[in-house]
Amino acid sequence: MNIRIKTCFIITLLFLTVGLQAQDVTPQKKMYAKSFYHQKAPELVVEKWLTEQPDTKGKFVMIDFWATWCGPCKRAIPEVNKWAEKYKDQMVVIGLSDEPEAKVRNMKTPVIEYYSAIDTQGRFKKIFQVSGIPHVVLIDPQGVVRWQGFPSLAGHQLTEEVLEATFAKYGKK
Repeated sequence: MNIRIKTCFIITLLFLTVGLQAQDVTPQKKMYAKSFYHQKAPELVVEKWLTEQPDTKGKFVMIDFWATWCGPCKRAIPEVNKWAEKYKDQMVVIGLSDEPEAKVRNMKTPVIEYYSAIDTQGRFKKIFQVSGIPHVVLIDPQGVVRWQGFPSLAGHQLTEEVLEATFAKYGKK
């Protein structure tokens, strides 16, 4: 083989290798927590449910780490409310705060319309090593983390399209 053919062959192999590796890998984005992508999610730990405890069997579970003082968290709540309603047959949404019950209950706006719990010791937050909120974790019905991160991070936003693609790819088998 002459040098041009060898070079083209090597470049083609390189592109194929990179392309195959990029098909189903963890997105390269800024994470404000330990990544559990494509791993079994840790068991959910809450101190107290502020709503009834949801039945998560056979559903996706979205966990939203948030706080009453967090502006981006509060701005996200109306969108998360819409998702909780729209996808209620496929997904359970849980808001988890490490603040005291009174503080969470005293927040009047925006109103959280999905399941809510507190863990003032931040045990589950520590497992995920969350250092920035809001932080959302989407777990498939088999208990595997399929999306994780800051939901409004430019270029990596959590959207209806992302949710629907995740449901289609990792839904009931």
